[in-house]
Amino acid sequence: MSHLIRNQQGEPVQAPSMREAPVERSEEVYRFGERLFAGAFDMMILLTGAGTRILHKTLAGRYPEERFAEALRRITTVVRGPKPAAVLREIGVTPTVFVPGPNTWRELLASVDGRPERRIAVQEYGRPNGELIAGLRSRGAAVETVRVYRWELPEDTAPLEHAVALISRGEAQVLLLTTSIQIAHLFQVAEKMGLAGDVRRELFRMVIASIGPATTESLEEFGFHPDLEPSHPKMGFLVKETAQRAHELLEAKRER
Repeated sequence: MSHLIRNQQGEPVQAPSMREAPVERSEEVYRFGERLFAGAFDMMILLTGAGTRILHKTLAGRYPEERFAEALRRITTVVRGPKPAAVLREIGVTPTVFVPGPNTWRELLASVDGRPERRIAVQEYGRPNGELIAGLRSRGAAVETVRVYRWELPEDTAPLEHAVALISRGEAQVLLLTTSIQIAHLFQVAEKMGLAGDVRRELFRMVIASIGPATTESLEEFGFHPDLEPSHPKMGFLVKETAQRAHELLEAKRER
Protein backbone atom coordinates (compact mmCIF):
# COMPACT_ATOMS: atom_id res chain seq x y z
CA MET A 1 0.00 0.00 0.00
CA SER A 2 2.87 2.40 0.75
CA HIS A 3 4.02 2.15 -2.88
CA LEU A 4 0.49 2.95 -4.09
CA ILE A 5 0.29 5.97 -1.80
CA ARG A 6 3.65 7.32 -2.98
CA ASN A 7 2.51 6.92 -6.58
CA GLN A 8 -0.32 9.32 -5.73
CA GLN A 9 2.15 11.82 -4.19
CA GLY A 10 1.14 10.90 -0.66
CA GLU A 11 3.40 10.33 2.35
CA PRO A 12 2.53 6.97 3.91
CA VAL A 13 2.83 6.20 7.61
CA GLN A 14 3.10 2.44 7.86
CA ALA A 15 1.34 1.11 10.94
CA PRO A 16 0.68 -2.65 10.92
CA SER A 17 -2.26 -3.12 13.25
CA MET A 18 -2.98 -6.86 13.40
CA ARG A 19 -1.71 -10.40 13.03
CA GLU A 20 -3.40 -13.75 12.70
CA ALA A 21 -3.02 -15.88 15.82
CA PRO A 22 -4.17 -19.52 15.71
CA VAL A 23 -6.74 -20.46 18.33
CA GLU A 24 -4.92 -22.77 20.71
CA ARG A 25 -7.86 -25.03 21.49
CA SER A 26 -7.33 -27.57 18.68
CA GLU A 27 -9.46 -30.14 20.52
CA GLU A 28 -12.52 -28.00 19.79
CA VAL A 29 -11.63 -28.04 16.09
CA TYR A 30 -11.23 -31.82 16.21
CA ARG A 31 -14.62 -32.22 17.89
CA PHE A 32 -16.12 -30.04 15.17
CA GLY A 33 -14.42 -32.19 12.54
CA GLU A 34 -15.89 -35.36 14.01
CA ARG A 35 -19.39 -33.86 13.81
CA LEU A 36 -18.78 -32.68 10.24
CA PHE A 37 -17.53 -36.13 9.19
CA ALA A 38 -20.52 -37.77 10.90
CA GLY A 39 -23.01 -35.77 8.83
CA ALA A 40 -24.15 -33.34 11.54
CA PHE A 41 -24.46 -30.41 9.10
CA ASP A 42 -26.38 -29.68 5.91
CA MET A 43 -24.43 -26.53 5.08
CA MET A 44 -21.06 -24.99 5.86
CA ILE A 45 -20.38 -21.28 5.50
CA LEU A 46 -16.71 -20.42 4.92
CA LEU A 47 -15.94 -16.77 5.60
CA THR A 48 -12.22 -16.45 4.85
CA GLY A 49 -9.56 -18.13 2.82
CA ALA A 50 -7.09 -18.15 5.70
CA GLY A 51 -9.63 -19.72 8.04
CA THR A 52 -10.58 -22.39 5.51
CA ARG A 53 -6.93 -23.28 4.96
CA ILE A 54 -6.16 -23.42 8.70
CA LEU A 55 -9.24 -25.55 9.34
CA HIS A 56 -8.19 -28.00 6.63
CA LYS A 57 -4.60 -28.12 7.89
CA THR A 58 -5.65 -28.58 11.53
CA LEU A 59 -8.01 -31.45 10.76
CA ALA A 60 -5.38 -33.07 8.54
CA GLY A 61 -3.13 -33.20 11.61
CA ARG A 62 -5.37 -35.91 13.09
CA TYR A 63 -7.48 -37.34 10.27
CA PRO A 64 -6.73 -38.42 6.69
CA GLU A 65 -6.26 -35.25 4.64
CA GLU A 66 -9.06 -36.04 2.18
CA ARG A 67 -11.73 -36.39 4.91
CA PHE A 68 -12.43 -32.63 5.04
CA ALA A 69 -12.98 -32.34 1.27
CA GLU A 70 -15.07 -35.51 1.20
CA ALA A 71 -17.34 -34.17 3.95
CA LEU A 72 -17.77 -30.81 2.21
CA ARG A 73 -18.73 -32.46 -1.08
CA ARG A 74 -21.68 -34.10 0.66
CA ILE A 75 -23.18 -30.81 1.89
CA THR A 76 -23.92 -27.28 0.68
CA THR A 77 -20.86 -25.03 0.83
CA VAL A 78 -21.23 -21.25 0.96
CA VAL A 79 -18.18 -19.05 0.35
CA ARG A 80 -17.89 -15.37 1.15
CA GLY A 81 -15.90 -14.15 -1.81
CA PRO A 82 -13.04 -15.52 -3.92
CA LYS A 83 -10.48 -16.42 -1.24
CA PRO A 84 -12.32 -19.28 0.49
CA ALA A 85 -13.56 -20.38 -2.94
CA ALA A 86 -9.96 -20.67 -4.13
CA VAL A 87 -8.99 -22.78 -1.11
CA LEU A 88 -11.93 -25.13 -1.70
CA ARG A 89 -10.97 -25.57 -5.33
CA GLU A 90 -7.40 -26.39 -4.28
CA ILE A 91 -8.74 -29.37 -2.31
CA GLY A 92 -11.15 -30.42 -5.04
CA VAL A 93 -14.41 -28.93 -3.77
CA THR A 94 -16.67 -26.78 -5.96
CA PRO A 95 -18.55 -24.19 -3.86
CA THR A 96 -22.34 -24.46 -3.99
CA VAL A 97 -23.14 -20.82 -3.24
CA PHE A 98 -20.87 -17.85 -3.97
CA VAL A 99 -21.77 -14.75 -1.94
CA PRO A 100 -21.50 -11.60 -4.11
CA GLY A 101 -19.73 -8.39 -3.11
CA PRO A 102 -19.45 -6.53 -0.89
CA ASN A 103 -19.59 -9.81 1.07
CA THR A 104 -21.13 -8.52 4.30
CA TRP A 105 -23.43 -10.57 6.51
CA ARG A 106 -26.37 -8.98 4.68
CA GLU A 107 -25.35 -10.39 1.28
CA LEU A 108 -24.59 -13.70 2.91
CA LEU A 109 -28.05 -13.98 4.47
CA ALA A 110 -29.65 -12.95 1.18
CA SER A 111 -27.67 -15.68 -0.61
CA VAL A 112 -29.02 -18.44 1.64
CA ASP A 113 -32.59 -17.13 1.97
CA GLY A 114 -35.09 -19.72 0.82
CA ARG A 115 -32.66 -22.63 1.01
CA PRO A 116 -33.84 -25.73 2.91
CA GLU A 117 -30.69 -26.41 4.94
CA ARG A 118 -31.18 -25.88 8.69
CA ARG A 119 -28.11 -27.48 10.29
CA ILE A 120 -25.42 -24.92 9.52
CA ALA A 121 -21.72 -24.74 10.44
CA VAL A 122 -19.95 -21.37 10.22
CA GLN A 123 -16.18 -20.99 9.98
CA GLU A 124 -15.57 -17.78 11.87
CA TYR A 125 -12.44 -15.68 11.72
CA GLY A 126 -10.75 -12.97 13.77
CA ARG A 127 -13.88 -11.64 15.45
CA PRO A 128 -17.35 -13.04 16.20
CA ASN A 129 -20.07 -12.61 13.55
CA GLY A 130 -23.04 -11.83 15.75
CA GLU A 131 -25.31 -10.39 13.07
CA LEU A 132 -24.78 -13.35 10.76
CA ILE A 133 -25.39 -15.94 13.48
CA ALA A 134 -28.48 -14.12 14.74
CA GLY A 135 -29.82 -13.81 11.19
CA LEU A 136 -29.38 -17.51 10.51
CA ARG A 137 -31.04 -18.47 13.79
CA SER A 138 -33.95 -16.12 13.14
CA ARG A 139 -34.54 -18.12 9.93
CA GLY A 140 -34.87 -21.33 11.94
CA ALA A 141 -31.31 -22.64 11.58
CA ALA A 142 -29.35 -24.53 14.22
CA VAL A 143 -25.92 -22.89 13.98
CA GLU A 144 -22.56 -24.16 15.19
CA THR A 145 -19.41 -22.07 14.83
CA VAL A 146 -15.78 -23.08 14.57
CA ARG A 147 -13.12 -20.44 15.06
CA VAL A 148 -9.60 -21.31 14.01
CA TYR A 149 -7.79 -17.98 14.36
CA ARG A 150 -8.24 -14.61 15.97
CA TRP A 151 -6.90 -11.14 15.33
CA GLU A 152 -4.30 -9.86 17.79
CA LEU A 153 -2.12 -6.78 17.90
CA PRO A 154 1.22 -7.14 16.13
CA GLU A 155 4.10 -8.25 18.33
CA ASP A 156 5.80 -4.91 17.63
CA THR A 157 3.28 -2.14 18.29
CA ALA A 158 5.79 0.72 17.96
CA PRO A 159 4.69 1.71 14.40
CA LEU A 160 1.03 1.71 15.48
CA GLU A 161 1.89 3.75 18.58
CA HIS A 162 3.70 6.24 16.32
CA ALA A 163 0.60 6.52 14.12
CA VAL A 164 -1.62 7.03 17.18
CA ALA A 165 0.66 9.83 18.38
CA LEU A 166 0.62 11.52 14.96
CA ILE A 167 -3.17 11.39 14.81
CA SER A 168 -3.53 12.68 18.38
CA ARG A 169 -1.40 15.73 17.54
CA GLY A 170 -3.33 16.52 14.37
CA GLU A 171 -0.36 15.66 12.17
CA ALA A 172 -2.17 13.18 9.90
CA GLN A 173 -4.79 14.09 7.31
CA VAL A 174 -6.06 10.75 5.97
CA LEU A 175 -6.80 7.34 7.51
CA LEU A 176 -7.12 4.35 5.16
CA LEU A 177 -8.78 1.24 6.58
CA THR A 178 -8.71 -2.07 4.75
CA THR A 179 -10.29 -4.45 7.27
CA SER A 180 -12.80 -4.28 10.08
CA ILE A 181 -10.51 -4.96 13.05
CA GLN A 182 -8.13 -2.05 12.39
CA ILE A 183 -10.20 0.67 14.03
CA ALA A 184 -10.64 -1.46 17.17
CA HIS A 185 -6.89 -2.04 17.44
CA LEU A 186 -6.18 1.64 16.79
CA PHE A 187 -8.33 2.57 19.77
CA GLN A 188 -6.98 -0.29 21.88
CA VAL A 189 -3.49 1.16 21.54
CA ALA A 190 -4.75 4.74 21.93
CA GLU A 191 -6.46 3.78 25.21
CA LYS A 192 -3.25 2.20 26.48
CA MET A 193 -1.34 5.39 25.60
CA GLY A 194 -3.97 7.61 27.24
CA LEU A 195 -4.69 9.28 23.89
CA ALA A 196 -8.10 7.86 22.96
CA GLY A 197 -9.88 11.19 23.48
CA ASP A 198 -7.36 13.08 21.37
CA VAL A 199 -7.50 10.46 18.62
CA ARG A 200 -11.29 10.58 18.54
CA ARG A 201 -11.27 14.38 18.29
CA GLU A 202 -8.74 14.42 15.46
CA LEU A 203 -10.36 11.62 13.47
CA PHE A 204 -13.44 13.79 13.05
CA ARG A 205 -11.15 16.34 11.35
CA MET A 206 -9.44 13.80 9.08
CA VAL A 207 -10.54 12.07 5.90
CA ILE A 208 -11.46 8.48 6.75
CA ALA A 209 -11.60 6.06 3.81
CA SER A 210 -13.02 2.55 4.22
CA ILE A 211 -12.42 -0.25 1.74
CA GLY A 212 -16.00 -1.52 2.01
CA PRO A 213 -19.19 -2.09 3.99
CA ALA A 214 -17.81 -4.56 6.56
CA THR A 215 -15.08 -2.11 7.55
CA THR A 216 -17.60 0.73 7.51
CA GLU A 217 -19.81 -1.15 9.96
CA SER A 218 -16.90 -1.44 12.39
CA LEU A 219 -16.19 2.26 12.02
CA GLU A 220 -19.79 3.07 12.82
CA GLU A 221 -19.56 1.00 16.00
CA PHE A 222 -16.97 3.56 17.12
CA GLY A 223 -19.12 6.52 16.13
CA PHE A 224 -17.52 7.36 12.78
CA HIS A 225 -18.79 7.28 9.22
CA PRO A 226 -16.26 7.09 6.40
CA ASP A 227 -15.93 10.01 4.05
CA LEU A 228 -15.30 7.63 1.18
CA GLU A 229 -15.71 4.04 0.04
CA PRO A 230 -14.05 3.17 -3.29
CA SER A 231 -16.06 2.14 -6.33
CA HIS A 232 -14.51 -1.35 -6.01
CA PRO A 233 -13.35 -2.87 -2.68
CA LYS A 234 -9.74 -3.13 -3.80
CA MET A 235 -6.67 -1.51 -2.31
CA GLY A 236 -5.67 0.22 -5.54
CA PHE A 237 -9.10 1.80 -5.97
CA LEU A 238 -9.10 2.83 -2.31
CA VAL A 239 -5.78 4.66 -2.59
CA LYS A 240 -6.43 6.25 -5.99
CA GLU A 241 -9.96 7.47 -5.27
CA THR A 242 -8.97 8.78 -1.84
CA ALA A 243 -6.07 10.69 -3.39
CA GLN A 244 -8.43 12.20 -5.97
CA ARG A 245 -10.90 13.43 -3.34
CA ALA A 246 -8.84 13.99 -0.20
CA HIS A 247 -8.28 17.71 -0.74
CA GLU A 248 -11.94 18.57 -1.32
CA LEU A 249 -13.05 16.39 1.60
CA LEU A 250 -10.53 18.00 3.95
CA GLU A 251 -11.60 21.46 2.86
CA ALA A 252 -15.25 20.59 3.46
CA LYS A 253 -14.46 19.36 6.98
CA ARG A 254 -12.51 22.50 7.82
CA GLU A 255 -15.41 24.68 6.74
CA ARG A 256 -17.88 23.03 9.12
